[in-house]
Amino acid sequence: MLIVLFNLAVFLLLMLLLGKLSRRGQSLSRQVLTGLLFGVAAGFIMQTLYDTNTIARTLEWVNVVGSGYVRLLQMIVIPLVLVSILGAVSRLHNATSLGKISVLTLGVLLFTTAISALVGVFVTHTAGLNAADLVQGARELARAEQLEAQVASVANLSVPQLLVSFIPRNPFADMTGASPTAIIGVVVFAVFLGLATLSLLKDEPELGRRVIGGIEALQALVMRLVRLVMKLTPYGVMALMTKVIAGSNLQDVVSLGGFLLASYVAIAIMFAVHGLLLTFVGVNAKRFFTKVWPVLAFAFTSRSSAATIPLNVQAQTRKLGVPESIANFSASFGATIGQNGCAGIYPAMLAVMIAPTMGIDVLDPLWLATLVGVITLASFGVAGVGGGATFAALIVLPIMGMPVALAALLISIEPLIDMARTALNVNGAMTAGTISSKLLGQTDEAVFNRDEETDTAVPAIG
Repeated sequence: MLIVLFNLAVFLLLMLLLGKLSRRGQSLSRQVLTGLLFGVAAGFIMQTLYDTNTIARTLEWVNVVGSGYVRLLQMIVIPLVLVSILGAVSRLHNATSLGKISVLTLGVLLFTTAISALVGVFVTHTAGLNAADLVQGARELARAEQLEAQVASVANLSVPQLLVSFIPRNPFADMTGASPTAIIGVVVFAVFLGLATLSLLKDEPELGRRVIGGIEALQALVMRLVRLVMKLTPYGVMALMTKVIAGSNLQDVVSLGGFLLASYVAIAIMFAVHGLLLTFVGVNAKRFFTKVWPVLAFAFTSRSSAATIPLNVQAQTRKLGVPESIANFSASFGATIGQNGCAGIYPAMLAVMIAPTMGIDVLDPLWLATLVGVITLASFGVAGVGGGATFAALIVLPIMGMPVALAALLISIEPLIDMARTALNVNGAMTAGTISSKLLGQTDEAVFNRDEETDTAVPAIG
């Protein structure tokens, strides 16, 4: 117990040091970087010096900070999405603008998902990964049984059913996050409320202006809440990274190192693809990544696209010059639809690993086109069944006539891969918003070109 108390005292000291650095006026980006480095150092030292039991007991308390911060972000996701989409739609001149934003944002998300599937196929085939080379243990067998049981609930879902599931029957239930499609349901509800506000403003201008005034006041309040929570980002990142490093199992990493390495190579290639797409539409990719990396760092450590929505929107509007309407749509849609990492790369890699064991030529054009098409359409389905790479595999593999048990064999390194996949998902959403904004001519170039050092630093806690 004394060792655990000592570890917690050191962790608290690091947090106080991080707070002292923030009081010197550092930008949020530098604060996050410092917290990230502190977390890596603390986790590595714990992994080196202590046994599994001591690490677990220490992380139980460290996790109060990390999970607590994630929960705070999850707390503000629904209010932020509701008031931001409502405010954005109510300020549009007509519904045509809304249609252009939605179609363009979704188009970019789905296009990049299709590319990510091809990247997953290419990297897996080039690396020569094969499902027959993986070994099953008791833990993997138990996980395989769980996945097989879940397939039945997923297999009956069709694309029309998934699309209908996006329409909320009870928007107040969706605001509690009760359903897998809660975020999309809140977006749909907010859009219709915004359209109703536009109609009211046209028919009864005075009453409409009062309603818009109320919406703006509510939006200002929620954004103030977002900024309060964002002050805690460096501390949350430090705690989450400590947990990741200290809780990693080196033996599992080594045994499945081939798949882990191939996954990171595929993800790195997709980050490069995002950069190329941004460059193609006239966006400085280097400046883009410099401005968004704190958001990616949080996505990496938290493994939650939904929890990253507030940081995603904040980065797009305050650093990339993307209008609130586009930023909120891309962040909300990108958290549930068209996830490049979870819904694109991962199921493609699994399919290519299984194919040789079934006598399938992965380079067959027809099979390849079918796989990419299924993955792209199934990226809608990920939201319909709760999100995540595993659910994407549960949709794609049965449609392709393949078993889902392979996903269970990778359970030991799943968290390590999922961190990078989540960062790619979030970057895909920000890329979609930035490209859409640029193509629609709505990007504030002055904000985008502003140097990071001139951004206002986040005030210190206490």
